Amino acid sequence: MNPEKLREDFPILVNGLNGKPVIYFDNACVTLKPRQVIEAMNEYYENFPACHGRSSHKLGLKVTEEYEKSRKTVAEFIRAKKPAEIVFVRNTTEAINLVANSLELKKGDVVVTTDKEHNSNLVPWLFLEKRRGIKRRIVPWPEDGNLDDFTEAVKGATLVSIVHTSNLDGTSLPVKEIVKISHDAGALVLVDGAQSVPHKETDVRKLDVDFLAFSGHKMLGPSGIGCLYGRYELLERMEPFLVGGDTVDDTTYSSCRLSKPPEKFEAGLQNYAGAIGLAAAVKYLKRVGLERVEKHEKTLNRIITESLLQHEQISVIGPEDPDKRGGIFSFTIKGIHPHDISAFLDEENIFIRSGAHCVHSWFNSRGIEGSARASFYLYNTKEEAEKFIEAVEKIMKIFG
Repeated sequence: MNPEKLREDFPILVNGLNGKPVIYFDNACVTLKPRQVIEAMNEYYENFPACHGRSSHKLGLKVTEEYEKSRKTVAEFIRAKKPAEIVFVRNTTEAINLVANSLELKKGDVVVTTDKEHNSNLVPWLFLEKRRGIKRRIVPWPEDGNLDDFTEAVKGATLVSIVHTSNLDGTSLPVKEIVKISHDAGALVLVDGAQSVPHKETDVRKLDVDFLAFSGHKMLGPSGIGCLYGRYELLERMEPFLVGGDTVDDTTYSSCRLSKPPEKFEAGLQNYAGAIGLAAAVKYLKRVGLERVEKHEKTLNRIITESLLQHEQISVIGPEDPDKRGGIFSFTIKGIHPHDISAFLDEENIFIRSGAHCVHSWFNSRGIEGSARASFYLYNTKEEAEKFIEAVEKIMKIFG
C-alpha cells in the first residue's frame, strides 16, 4: 500500500487549508472522501437524478439499477448471503434503533451490552427500559480475554448488543466467541460495526451475527448513509418502525400489505446518491485491501505510542500495546485539558478529537473528564505521525 499515492485521490489533502498541509487524524469520527466517491455521487445528480422503484421511465429505471447494484456491492463486502439482507439507513445509530424498535421487545426481556458502548448502543436501550420495561445487563469489557462474565450475563437474555471495535480506545471484542456463547443461551446478537467494518475484513456468516450495523461516513463514504445487515428470516419477522411510501405493496382505507425486506424498512425516498457513493467507497477499499489498511494503521499507532509514552505525563486509554488498539491513540496529558490539546493542534492544522467521544458513561463511571483522540486511516503517513509527535511534545513544553 502506498499512502502517498492514495492521498492524490483526496482533494483536501492535495489542496491543504489556509496554505498549509492538513494532517487529518479524526478518522474514527468521519473519514475523508476520495474523488471516486464524489464523482459517483455527482453522476447520480447530473445524469439520472430521479426516483428509485416507482417510475418506469428511463431515468427511474437507471436509479433503481444503480441503487440495487450498490446494495449488492455492500452485501458482497461483508459476505452477506444475499443483497436483500442489506437495509439502507442513515447511519449506525439508525440501524441500532431499527432493531431496537422492530424486534418488539417487551417487559422483562433482557438486553446485554458492555460498559464501553457508544451512546448509539446505550441510549436506545435506556429508552426501551423506561418505555417498555425491558431489563439491561452491562458486562465489563473483558480486558484479559476472559468471557466468563458474558457467559453468565447472557443466560435468559433476548438480545446481546455489543460494539465490535471500541471508538474509545480501538480495542476489539472476540465477537465470534461471544456470538456462540449468546446463541447457545438462546439470545440474538446485534453488533455495532462502525469502527470495525471500515478497518478489517468482516464476514457476517463466519462471525454468525444476527445483525450488523455500520456507517458510510467512517469508511470513505458520504454522510447520511449506513447499513443494517440482518438475517433474512429475522428481517421477515420484524415489523418496521418507520412506515409509509415504499414500505407497502398495496393499501386500502383500512389496511396495508407490507413489502418484503429490505424495502419494508426503507420508508420514503432514500439517499440514492449516498448508496451509490457508499458502493464506490467499498470498491475503493477492496482495491486497497483491508488487511493492508489494518496493518498500516497499527504501524502508525506503534510509531506514535513508542515515542509519546516515553513521557511520564502522557497516559493512553486502553492497553499500551498498539496492536491491541488498531488505529486509535486516545490519550491524556497530566495537567492539560483534552480540549486545549486539540485546540493547540488545530492551530498546526493537525485535526484530532477531544472530549468523551460519545462514551460519556465510561468516562463518568471513572471520574475522567475525557481524552484527546488521534485516529488513523489509509491515507495517513509516517511523516504525519512524526509531525504529530513533535506537536504534542511542543504542547508539553509550552504548558510546562
